[in-house]
Amino acid sequence: MRAFPASHPAALRSASYGRAPLGLVEDVRAGLSGPGQKMLPSRWLYDEVGSALFEAICLLPEYGLTRADARILENHAAEIAGRARGPLRVAELGSGSARKSRPLLAALARERPLTYVPIDISRAALTRCEAELGLMARLAVEPLEAEYLEGLAWAAAARKESERLLVLFLGSTIGNFDRPEAVEFLAEVRRVLDPGDMFLLGTDLLKPVPELLAAYDDAAGVTAAFNLNLLARMNRELDANFDLTRFVHEARWDVRERRIEMHLRCVEAQSVDIPAARLRIEWREGETLWTESSHKFAPDEPSRLARRAGFRAVEAWSDREWPFAETLMVAKDA
Repeated sequence: MRAFPASHPAALRSASYGRAPLGLVEDVRAGLSGPGQKMLPSRWLYDEVGSALFEAICLLPEYGLTRADARILENHAAEIAGRARGPLRVAELGSGSARKSRPLLAALARERPLTYVPIDISRAALTRCEAELGLMARLAVEPLEAEYLEGLAWAAAARKESERLLVLFLGSTIGNFDRPEAVEFLAEVRRVLDPGDMFLLGTDLLKPVPELLAAYDDAAGVTAAFNLNLLARMNRELDANFDLTRFVHEARWDVRERRIEMHLRCVEAQSVDIPAARLRIEWREGETLWTESSHKFAPDEPSRLARRAGFRAVEAWSDREWPFAETLMVAKDA
């Protein structure tokens, strides 16, 4: 697995505070100690346990998103690959085990030897990815344990002079950003790329609210376990003393922002110590920890996001069974 040089920003950011990533300590201090809404970035849901639980969520009957994404990539892999010409390096942001991207990688590798750089903060997911893709013909796998932009900058700098870069951002991860933040994130991705490089963006589209709520609060309770694992992770890595029985999972729909929100609601007033962050947190009954947002998009929104961020949308594929889209964008001249 690729290691950053000690001076590289990603190496500094992944340094540990005891057993915990330094970024987790910083985000806990920033997100839990203030007087307003308590919140943490959704990336901290994905430790080894959380990543395994999310893999289980993707198999649930209520969660059609992953299957829709997979159908698009399976049915249109040849068309997407046909847009890519010449030597190519593929970088995937938040790759997980790369299960969804395999049909596309196989189609691309049939045309030329291919280097694939999965970028994820979950070492366990990257290990599975490397093991499972390592036998694919004409594919070299270079896993990178890093956050999105730092990993992408590394992958772009490592490319050969003749290589184009294709960046994959599959699933609905762009929905975790507020809309202005999503445009800024895409613009930051564009700044890393050269004109002519490509970006494949997955977006979950609007659908009936009961269907959306069920997808984030399944009957089997897997999503609840996934959400509650964030507290368990703080217990494991920050020596916190969260009592998981005093919190419940909630999924909410914000009609104005067009997003699902995941919260953990405190059901009993309590104090929680987080020694590694040097915090004692007072929780009121009914107070929540906001752990994830998942914005949903109108069908024409991805192309508008592309234009605002310095890309040109060249083609889009959608799934009818579960409204979802993959949009292929090309980086425009600055």
